[in-house]
Amino acid sequence: MRNRLRRRFGSGDELAGKPDYALVGVVRIPELEQSPARAIGRRVLWACLALFFTSVVVWIDRDGYRDTQGNPLSYLDSLYYSAVTLSTTGYGDITPISPFARFVNIVIITPLRVLFLIVLIGTTLEVLTERSRQALKIQRWRNAVRNHTVVIGYGTKGRTAVDAMRGDGVKPSEIVVVDSEPAVLEAAAADGLVTVRGDATKSDVLRLAGVAHAKNIIVAPNRDDTAVLATLTAREINPRAKIVASIRESENTHLMRQSGANSVVVSSETAGRLLGIATMTPSVVEMIEDLLTPDIGYSIAEREVDPSETGGSPAHTRDIVLGVVRDGVLHRVDDAEVEQIEAGDRLLYVRKSTSDD
Repeated sequence: MRNRLRRRFGSGDELAGKPDYALVGVVRIPELEQSPARAIGRRVLWACLALFFTSVVVWIDRDGYRDTQGNPLSYLDSLYYSAVTLSTTGYGDITPISPFARFVNIVIITPLRVLFLIVLIGTTLEVLTERSRQALKIQRWRNAVRNHTVVIGYGTKGRTAVDAMRGDGVKPSEIVVVDSEPAVLEAAAADGLVTVRGDATKSDVLRLAGVAHAKNIIVAPNRDDTAVLATLTAREINPRAKIVASIRESENTHLMRQSGANSVVVSSETAGRLLGIATMTPSVVEMIEDLLTPDIGYSIAEREVDPSETGGSPAHTRDIVLGVVRDGVLHRVDDAEVEQIEAGDRLLYVRKSTSDD
């Protein structure tokens, strides 16, 4: 199957082997937003400072300048000369005549003229330099990204998964979204997430998203066949990552397991069960929603066993324990195999949200 996948999707080096500047538009690093008024105000301020500094320099050396009428330069003349010089208008009615004044024009006023123009046309230059800036940011990100979470698909399921992780304290910088829809990627970028545009079933796209160094991979596309192929490709790239996948039909669960998914969530059946429960006991559904929302009310969490709890019963801990994870296997709290807590166990318990404290 892996050989067929390689023939179908390529060797996996098409994108990962490209230089950083060629990835601009494929990888997008979120930026801090700045209001237009503030950006324009800063440019105007820098332009005024450059003009004022130049006028002071010219006025200090005013004896080295001459106007067409032979009058000595006033500060107003120095300010006028600075304005027409920095804007490259240069009427020629005031000119430097001494060697020192000409030297000052070369080493001080000319660089200030360049700075003045950069400030005035900063918006245009930002557009021209955006590609270089993005390429540098992509290079830094690719060198630093490790132990992150890759989310494949940023539809309803993907966005909800990201919201849950952020509610549990995961930083946006530790999440990378992979999708092929530009509008979806815009929404992810607006949420402060790094995005990679491309087909998640292709290994080169997943390598570009840092799947080889990822700690967790969430597979949440809209189609089950896409989920299977994306999971198989991700598992081939990273045998150690925890892969959690969502599918619509339960009959595809075994395919997801064979492809390498550690956990499989059947979204349609889960929603159906909640709908059925809601017809009889809607308060139960409300409680389940509360437990699944980490940032408010109560939530289900996992923690390590405290040394003082070793040897005791899961029912007698300080928390409401729902299950015990031992050797990677989840046991219900009433299971005889976990009647006593052992060192190395992990407890699934009900935790109160810190926002309610």
